[in-house]
Amino acid sequence: MVKKLKPKGLPEKHTKILEEFYRCYHEATGSGEEMLKLFTQLLHQQIKHPYTFEPYHKKVREPFDYYKFSLDFIRPLVDLPHSKVLGNEILNEIDQQLRRGENVVLLANHQTEADPQVLGVLLEKTHPHIGEKIIYVAGERVVTDPLTIPFSMGCDLLCIYSKRYIDQPPELKGKKMLHNKNTMELMSRLLKEGGKIIYVAPSGGRDRRNTQGVVEVAPFDPPSIEMFYLMAKKAKTPTHFYPLSLATYDILPPPETIQTELGEKRIAKRCPLSIAFAPEFDMEKFPGSEDNDKGARRKARAVAIWKIVNANYERIK
Repeated sequence: MVKKLKPKGLPEKHTKILEEFYRCYHEATGSGEEMLKLFTQLLHQQIKHPYTFEPYHKKVREPFDYYKFSLDFIRPLVDLPHSKVLGNEILNEIDQQLRRGENVVLLANHQTEADPQVLGVLLEKTHPHIGEKIIYVAGERVVTDPLTIPFSMGCDLLCIYSKRYIDQPPELKGKKMLHNKNTMELMSRLLKEGGKIIYVAPSGGRDRRNTQGVVEVAPFDPPSIEMFYLMAKKAKTPTHFYPLSLATYDILPPPETIQTELGEKRIAKRCPLSIAFAPEFDMEKFPGSEDNDKGARRKARAVAIWKIVNANYERIK
């Protein structure tokens, strides 16, 4: 089955990764051949006609619906009867805010490449319109790795270069910083328009296992959170900040160490997944907000939000 689905023109390294992923997906879902065939067709198409992502990418739904495809592909891997969504009353609150033309920023941890699709799947029974509206702040890798592009095409993305990779290679740092500046200007416009919900992972990357083998929520970057807060204030449209916890690691674990080059091993598994929405966070009043030092105040805010995300993660993991 795997050999028949082998795409032509894919680099050898990616082909081996894909073969292993197909095997895992097939075993995890009990079948999945039709979805794998469709994914192979999309890869063929991508190899022949590479897709170029704009700084603000809107999900492609015609003539082919990539959003529906990505959810249909991930759904068989999610053990829905044993999965959990905590904070339905908060989702109702978010829904009302978006309907009033206000903005919502989800300050979340990030665990797998499939997090956008997992959120779509877990929200589709009660709040599908919220799942469809989320705009994801995405790093370079999800729009350049050929195996992720068909899924990224089904998301609304604000494409940036992560601090982790902006110096690689050094000669492109200036170009990457200019790209990020343009993306931030686009985000500012979106916030001014209102009615937007944006997911950002202030850690700048995925959670990983520590030396004891325990998955930890990565620390949040204070300047990243401050930037979003300042942009929201500048937009003048009411913007609400919500901590969001994701326990999605097992469906598609990241590499044990951070890789700078593209082409990471992907092992899929069917398992229950959980997410938890926390009450709105007051960006002005929090433990440590009374500190006169601006840097200390920013750090205290990031730590306070991280503690909420981490506490809920411990509840649902």
